[in-house]
Amino acid sequence: MNSITPSIEFFAGVPEELSDVRLRRDRATGQNSVKMTFVNIKAVQGVNSFAKASFNDIRLVDSEGTISIEPKSSKLFWKDKGDDEELAKIEIIFEVGSNDHWERFMRFMERYSQANGWEFTSTPIS
Repeated sequence: MNSITPSIEFFAGVPEELSDVRLRRDRATGQNSVKMTFVNIKAVQGVNSFAKASFNDIRLVDSEGTISIEPKSSKLFWKDKGDDEELAKIEIIFEVGSNDHWERFMRFMERYSQANGWEFTSTPIS
Protein backbone atom coordinates (compact mmCIF):
# COMPACT_ATOMS: atom_id res chain seq x y z
CA MET A 1 0.00 0.00 0.00
CA ASN A 2 1.19 3.51 -0.86
CA SER A 3 2.13 5.73 2.07
CA ILE A 4 0.87 9.00 0.59
CA THR A 5 -0.42 11.45 3.19
CA PRO A 6 -3.96 12.41 2.18
CA SER A 7 -4.20 16.06 1.13
CA ILE A 8 -6.64 18.61 -0.24
CA GLU A 9 -5.25 21.05 -2.80
CA PHE A 10 -6.52 24.07 -4.73
CA PHE A 11 -3.18 24.11 -6.57
CA ALA A 12 -1.12 20.97 -7.21
CA GLY A 13 1.52 20.45 -4.55
CA VAL A 14 0.08 23.00 -2.09
CA PRO A 15 -1.84 21.05 0.59
CA GLU A 16 -4.55 22.95 2.43
CA GLU A 17 -5.83 22.40 5.95
CA LEU A 18 -9.52 21.56 6.08
CA SER A 19 -11.21 23.47 8.91
CA ASP A 20 -14.68 21.95 8.68
CA VAL A 21 -16.66 19.55 6.50
CA ARG A 22 -20.41 18.96 6.30
CA LEU A 23 -21.97 16.04 4.45
CA ARG A 24 -25.58 16.31 3.32
CA ARG A 25 -28.18 14.33 1.40
CA ASP A 26 -31.19 16.01 -0.17
CA ARG A 27 -34.20 13.99 0.98
CA ALA A 28 -36.22 14.86 -2.10
CA THR A 29 -33.60 14.04 -4.75
CA GLY A 30 -31.19 11.76 -2.88
CA GLN A 31 -28.30 13.95 -4.11
CA ASN A 32 -25.23 13.94 -1.84
CA SER A 33 -23.34 17.18 -1.32
CA VAL A 34 -20.26 18.24 0.60
CA LYS A 35 -19.44 21.63 2.12
CA MET A 36 -15.77 22.19 2.99
CA THR A 37 -14.42 25.22 4.86
CA PHE A 38 -10.80 26.34 4.78
CA VAL A 39 -9.08 28.97 6.96
CA ASN A 40 -5.43 30.04 6.50
CA ILE A 41 -5.41 29.21 2.82
CA LYS A 42 -1.83 28.44 1.79
CA ALA A 43 -2.52 28.81 -1.94
CA VAL A 44 -3.05 32.57 -1.54
CA GLN A 45 -0.87 33.49 1.44
CA GLY A 46 1.37 36.42 0.65
CA VAL A 47 -0.60 37.38 -2.44
CA ASN A 48 -2.00 40.91 -2.41
CA SER A 49 -4.50 40.45 -5.23
CA PHE A 50 -7.02 37.62 -5.27
CA ALA A 51 -8.41 38.65 -8.66
CA LYS A 52 -6.62 35.80 -10.43
CA ALA A 53 -7.02 33.21 -7.68
CA SER A 54 -9.20 30.31 -8.79
CA PHE A 55 -11.09 28.00 -6.52
CA ASN A 56 -12.95 26.29 -9.35
CA ASP A 57 -11.01 23.05 -9.00
CA ILE A 58 -10.04 21.09 -5.93
CA ARG A 59 -7.91 17.96 -5.75
CA LEU A 60 -8.26 15.28 -3.09
CA VAL A 61 -5.08 13.18 -3.08
CA ASP A 62 -4.55 9.89 -1.25
CA SER A 63 -3.11 6.40 -1.72
CA GLU A 64 -5.90 5.51 -4.19
CA GLY A 65 -5.05 8.43 -6.45
CA THR A 66 -6.45 11.88 -7.12
CA ILE A 67 -10.08 12.98 -7.11
CA SER A 68 -10.56 16.16 -9.15
CA ILE A 69 -13.67 18.13 -8.22
CA GLU A 70 -15.36 21.17 -9.70
CA PRO A 71 -17.24 22.89 -6.88
CA LYS A 72 -20.87 23.86 -7.45
CA SER A 73 -20.09 27.07 -5.55
CA SER A 74 -17.18 28.82 -3.87
CA LYS A 75 -17.62 31.60 -1.31
CA LEU A 76 -14.79 33.82 -0.16
CA PHE A 77 -15.15 35.59 3.19
CA TRP A 78 -13.11 38.71 3.96
CA LYS A 79 -12.10 40.41 7.20
CA ASP A 80 -10.82 43.92 8.00
CA LYS A 81 -12.93 45.66 5.38
CA GLY A 82 -11.40 48.69 3.74
CA ASP A 83 -8.09 48.97 1.94
CA ASP A 84 -6.54 46.10 3.91
CA GLU A 85 -9.04 43.33 3.30
CA GLU A 86 -7.71 39.88 4.05
CA LEU A 87 -9.14 36.53 3.02
CA ALA A 88 -10.65 34.99 6.16
CA LYS A 89 -11.99 31.71 4.81
CA ILE A 90 -13.27 29.86 1.78
CA GLU A 91 -16.33 27.62 1.65
CA ILE A 92 -16.82 25.28 -1.27
CA ILE A 93 -19.81 23.09 -2.04
CA PHE A 94 -19.81 20.22 -4.48
CA GLU A 95 -22.20 17.44 -5.35
CA VAL A 96 -21.31 13.76 -5.55
CA GLY A 97 -23.47 12.12 -8.20
CA SER A 98 -23.07 8.37 -7.98
CA ASN A 99 -22.89 5.95 -5.07
CA ASP A 100 -19.45 4.75 -6.31
CA HIS A 101 -18.12 8.32 -6.23
CA TRP A 102 -19.66 8.88 -2.78
CA GLU A 103 -18.01 5.70 -1.43
CA ARG A 104 -14.66 6.80 -2.91
CA PHE A 105 -15.06 10.25 -1.31
CA MET A 106 -15.87 8.64 2.05
CA ARG A 107 -12.72 6.46 1.84
CA PHE A 108 -10.72 9.62 1.19
CA MET A 109 -12.32 11.37 4.19
CA GLU A 110 -11.56 8.38 6.43
CA ARG A 111 -7.88 8.54 5.41
CA TYR A 112 -7.74 12.34 5.67
CA SER A 113 -9.36 12.25 9.11
CA GLN A 114 -7.00 9.59 10.40
CA ALA A 115 -3.93 11.47 9.10
CA ASN A 116 -5.08 14.73 10.71
CA GLY A 117 -6.35 13.45 14.06
CA TRP A 118 -10.02 13.99 13.26
CA GLU A 119 -12.83 11.74 14.36
CA PHE A 120 -14.83 10.53 11.38
CA THR A 121 -17.68 8.06 11.14
CA SER A 122 -19.31 7.18 7.85
CA THR A 123 -22.76 5.79 7.30
CA PRO A 124 -23.31 3.57 4.26
CA ILE A 125 -25.73 4.77 1.61
CA SER A 126 -28.98 2.81 1.72
